[in-house]
Amino acid sequence: MARTDGLWRVLRGLALAAVLVFFLFPIAWIVLMSFQTNEQILQLPPRVVFTPTLANYAALISGKLHTAAGDLDVPFLRNLGNSVLLSTASVALSLLLGVPAAYAFARFRFRLGENIAFTLLSFRFAPPLLVLLPLSLYFQDLGLSNTYVGLIWVYQLICLPLILWIVRGYFEDASPDVEYAYRVDGHSWWRAFTRIAIPLAGPGIAAAGLLAFIFAWNNFVFALILASADKQPVTVGALAFVTASGIQYGQIAAAIMLSILPTLALALYAQRWLVEGLSLGAVKG
Repeated sequence: MARTDGLWRVLRGLALAAVLVFFLFPIAWIVLMSFQTNEQILQLPPRVVFTPTLANYAALISGKLHTAAGDLDVPFLRNLGNSVLLSTASVALSLLLGVPAAYAFARFRFRLGENIAFTLLSFRFAPPLLVLLPLSLYFQDLGLSNTYVGLIWVYQLICLPLILWIVRGYFEDASPDVEYAYRVDGHSWWRAFTRIAIPLAGPGIAAAGLLAFIFAWNNFVFALILASADKQPVTVGALAFVTASGIQYGQIAAAIMLSILPTLALALYAQRWLVEGLSLGAVKG
């Protein structure tokens, strides 16, 4: 029996190691690429041992990309700042609108409530190309084309359905009896909502906000069509590394590493709430 248990632990360790290698190898390879020149990256066979360079990161920070066709201006840091602004503002607006709406759908029953909730969720189903043309025309008429306000409004359409449906489930899992008892003591509905309901669903709200931030951060199509270069996020700004003289793989790898740092830092900071929120309600007594 002891030999069988030992063999099982070895096999399980090997399986976990294989899974880690499978998922972490692309990230490790991108990290190596970010410290290589294009010539080193395109070598066959590829080399793991090489002389590292910081030229790729220096080009991103300075905004000057040196190519065979000449120097190009690459406003990567501005694109990175645009991503932070658009994602943060859209998630904040979506939380401001989505959390009360999720509470209303969870606690109150009204006519066409489920239909309205499903209609909001259907915004996530619709492909972006389906609404790009009408959005472009409306934005031109309303003066929202190529503005931060217009992009934030579009981004919150991506975040709001996700936050609404995730947070609604956490409000439904939380017992309303505590809120009723709090209101019996003479407190208003608003105080019961802010002092009782929101803290009870706090982990779920944090998890929904983090997932919505990642979705907003990774958005590409809307910003590509509805904004010019000075307001585009980092996902669209990466197209600048595809130049007439070739693809700048080293700068692309360095841009990937810098662009994932904000979401990685946010995920590490909120991992306790994220894990608690995603597991909330998974086991019910």
